[in-house]
Amino acid sequence: MTVHAPAPSTPTTRTISLPGGVTVTVDEYGDATAASTGALVLHGGAGPGSVAGLAAALSVHGYVAVPTHPGFDGTPRPEPTDTIADLAVAYLDLLDVLGLSSVVVAGNSVGGWLAAEMGTRDNHRRIGSLVLLGATGITPEPPLEIADPARLGPAKAGELAFHNPEYRLDPAALSEERKAAMAANQRTLALYAGDPFCYDPKLAGRLHRVTVPVLVLAGEQDGIVPLAYERALADAFPRATFRPVPEAGHFPQIEQPGQVLDAIRAFVASEGAADGASEGAAEHR
Repeated sequence: MTVHAPAPSTPTTRTISLPGGVTVTVDEYGDATAASTGALVLHGGAGPGSVAGLAAALSVHGYVAVPTHPGFDGTPRPEPTDTIADLAVAYLDLLDVLGLSSVVVAGNSVGGWLAAEMGTRDNHRRIGSLVLLGATGITPEPPLEIADPARLGPAKAGELAFHNPEYRLDPAALSEERKAAMAANQRTLALYAGDPFCYDPKLAGRLHRVTVPVLVLAGEQDGIVPLAYERALADAFPRATFRPVPEAGHFPQIEQPGQVLDAIRAFVASEGAADGASEGAAEHR
């Protein structure tokens, strides 16, 4: 008998009002009303499309929410919402509104920084684990540095971001509308990522507060955020696993989706088993 894996769901989009006056557009895979847990997937400066494939693949296993950070892709952004910390609080509110617990929060690039900030603030204990993919957030130790795509331009940024040339955008083939949309997203990224770009010098000193397990996935050929930086990021958490992804750049979920999904599934399964064993041992004391 052949057993077929369930197909990824098609997302629906809705707008959700959160406490504090923030309104967020959310792509949802699966039924939020029937879900008690699931995954929250956070995009970086490339926008929600850069994590759509990952979200769809994860939805085979349950509910997945992908918010568009206010200001990206033409969505409204309240004036006071202008830092990663603001987004972290908003998305913790989102988990409250959705009524989810033991959530896997996965973030790519600055979305990984955002996931880490959520982990330091999760006083309602909604988060079960973090998955960081090519994440930023902590101070790069010289000579390491985080490249700014806006300063590099689309051609050079594509070379550094993708190991496989097939995934790099051809600037000459982009419509004026697409160029304008990308430029607007980069301006929004610059607002959230701040100065210094894409990190908070104080974040490393807060990461001891993240007590949930963390998986750090890093493309071995990432030219935007160096591999050594990702290893240092993993070392900054009390409970982290570091996994390099061969033949991948800054978006391992795009270039090597199979490796990424396998790593996430193994991580969630092993950490769930470890937590279960710990609970069982505690019950028998």
